Amino acid sequence: QVQLVESGGGLVQAGGSLRLSCAASGRTFSSYAMGWFRQAPGKEREFVAGISASSTTTNYADSVKGRFTISEDNAKNTVYLQMNSLKPDDTAVYYCAARLSYWPGVRAREYDYWGQGTQVTVSS
Repeated sequence: QVQLVESGGGLVQAGGSLRLSCAASGRTFSSYAMGWFRQAPGKEREFVAGISASSTTTNYADSVKGRFTISEDNAKNTVYLQMNSLKPDDTAVYYCAARLSYWPGVRAREYDYWGQGTQVTVSS
């Protein structure tokens, strides 16, 4: 069992930055690929970014490439999502997820554990 707790969400103006954190506890953190997803009201949950279990491979949704960066600190069992140049379209609840696999998947159903989510609101 893996427990995930997100933090760092909030209200920010367009063009601003936020850094989300996801603290993991439970099974060996380094065995899991990690991902960030988001869900806006009335929309399906969508993939944002992922990082492999070895932290050597990352992938991003086209909508966030060049603006968001995923990273992790295995010593702290924490994964981060640095979000820069935020846009109103980035407004959503952001979820951290863990997948018992090397590769980070892009579909929500590929992930085994989820955090409770943190709200990000970008004002225009």
